[in-house]
Order: sequence, then structure tokens, then C-alpha cells
Amino acid sequence: MFINLQQLEQKPVQFNLEIPTGDIDFGSSIEQSSVLHAEGTAQLISHSLGEIRTVGKLDVTMATVCDRCLESTSVPLKMPFDLVYVPATTSAAGEIEVDQAGIEVGFYEGPGIDLNEVLREVILLALPMQFTCSEACKGICAVCGQNRNQVDCRCEQKPSDDRWNALR
Repeated sequence: MFINLQQLEQKPVQFNLEIPTGDIDFGSSIEQSSVLHAEGTAQLISHSLGEIRTVGKLDVTMATVCDRCLESTSVPLKMPFDLVYVPATTSAAGEIEVDQAGIEVGFYEGPGIDLNEVLREVILLALPMQFTCSEACKGICAVCGQNRNQVDCRCEQKPSDDRWNALR
């Protein structure tokens, strides 16, 4: 969905979207595994030069692989968002001051913003740095390569270098 500045000059734009899987490209390591539901409002900030504020909430489940055991895992996201977009041609692009805590600032080019790109950005920023299938995931054995959650491989780990014991 594209939100045009001319629409926003008339009135705020309400959105309630159901985006199917595959419509937004999140990269090669993560994909959308459920319908993305997003609802909210986009409006021009009063007394501004094209600053657009989007406020809403989203609900989606993302699929990826566990960084420890390489099994598939899902990451449910249900969260609010509050973003301000400023035209990229603004002369003070590096000196944006936002007076409310928790508002993220981004830039856009052209006559408006693409809501799919806004939602993509919100989701990518909300994902954890490391994906794990569970907190108790044991990972993969460094010796034989088996998933230690499924098999107790009994491989012997190489003894650590005793010269480093003083630092432990």
C-alpha cells in the first residue's frame, strides 16, 4: 500500500492490512510464515514540511533456523510501532529532533511512503540478534556434528589449554 502526501494533506489515512507470505522480501535467512496483519494510522505532522508519522500495531510469525542447532524455528512478533518519516531532501537531515521517547525516525524519497517497506523495516528491527529454538538448546557437537538436542553423542571435547586457567 502506497500512502501519498496528497492523501495525507486531506486527512489522516487509516490502514488495516493483511499481507500474505511472500509479498515482502526479508532476505535469505528469514521468511514470513504467517499472514502479516497491520493496522494503524498515517498522518502529516502539523506545521511540518512533509513529515509523516505512522502509528499502529502488527502481528506476524517469522520462520528461520536456530543459530545453535540449525533446526527450523519460528519467531512470533506482536508489537506496536511509532515512526516518523522525513523527506530525504530536507537540508537538516542529520539534525532531526524528536521530542517524544520511543519514536523512530526514517527518511523517504518521492511523493510518499510504501507501507510494505515501513512494515519490513519494523519487523527486521524487532527481530532478536540470535535466533534460538529454545533457551535450553544444546546446539551441535563440535566434534561429530550431531544435534545434541536429539542425540547424546558422548564425544570427548579437547581439553582446554591449562595456560589460560589463571585468567578464568
